[in-house]
Amino acid sequence: MTPFLLIGLGNPGASYAGNRHNAGFMALDQIISDYGFSRPIRKFGGIIAEGMIGGRKACAFAPMGYMNTSGGPANEIAHFYKIPLDHIIVIHDELDLPLGKLKVKRGGGNGGHNGLRSLDAHIGADYARIRVGIGHPGDKNRVSDYVLSDFAKDEWPVVEQMVAEIAKNMPLLLQGDDAGFMNKVALATQ
Repeated sequence: MTPFLLIGLGNPGASYAGNRHNAGFMALDQIISDYGFSRPIRKFGGIIAEGMIGGRKACAFAPMGYMNTSGGPANEIAHFYKIPLDHIIVIHDELDLPLGKLKVKRGGGNGGHNGLRSLDAHIGADYARIRVGIGHPGDKNRVSDYVLSDFAKDEWPVVEQMVAEIAKNMPLLLQGDDAGFMNKVALATQ
């Protein structure tokens, strides 16, 4: 059975841990914890842990270069495990969705997201994306500072609930039920 590769996007290091841009890392950490994955180890230019989700084997991977270099390590691990694009799921922050909202998309453009741009260049674009809404600062000139700023104190309960629901409902996504996954998360985070 072909494993799934779950890639969380973010920037490494404690100074970035609470950043909006690290929503992918946050969700991946929750998945690793909730499903009792193996102890994470450094390999392929990132942190990897393995486990089972709903009876399906999965590798959780967090590239440890900066966002715009995520593609190289992701390509390495996908080739090593022989994981096709239709078994790769990328979790990332999304400016075009309000905080607490989420969408699943398969394939498409990168929307200016440096992590997706790097992935597209190295592995192609036909992978699934869990787009985790972080909101928009309202001015395109403020985007860079905004994504590299921490979630506000009053936003943390929403963020924590969102990552918990992503993890809880991940079996649906691995079964190919994108709509069911989105509906369950949406109902729980209203």
